[in-house]
Order: sequence, then C-alpha cells, then structure tokens
Amino acid sequence: MPEEEGEMPSHTIGFAVADEDRPQLDVLVERFGHGNRSEFLRVAMRRMQRDLFAERMQQIQKRGRQDMGGRVLSPDEVRELVKIAQEEVTS
Repeated sequence: MPEEEGEMPSHTIGFAVADEDRPQLDVLVERFGHGNRSEFLRVAMRRMQRDLFAERMQQIQKRGRQDMGGRVLSPDEVRELVKIAQEEVTS
C-alpha cells in the first residue's frame, strides 16, 4: 500500500507481553490509543520523551543550584539550558 503524502514510512515490530500484563495493556490501549496499539505506542513514546526532558531539566536545576551558589540565571541563560536539554533527550 503506498504511503499517504506527508506520512512517514512505518514498519511492524513485535514485542512480547506477559499474559498477566495483557489486561492492563488492553485497558491502556483502549484509553490512550482508542483501541489502536500503534497509536497507544506513539502516545506512550511522546509521554516518556516528555518525562525524560523533565528529568533532565531537574538534573540541570539541581546542578545549577549547587554550581551557581545562589546566582540567578538570566532568561537567555535559561533558554540556552532548555535548548541543550531538549537536544540531549531527542538525540
């Protein structure tokens, strides 16, 4: 089947789910993927990527508080740190 214009090519991949995890997966797929496992996985990936970014920002804040000795960062410095963190979690 040809790709729709603007769509990225997709490939089927498999992974195993334990029998005891299947009911939970089915509930999550229904809720977040509207019954579509591929959509559920896309949603989960976006949320986990957001979690990675938030964790990285917390690490930067913690390190900044330790390293800066109370110095306040300028808005430009904050924007630059956010940009660096985004690049780190998306590469």
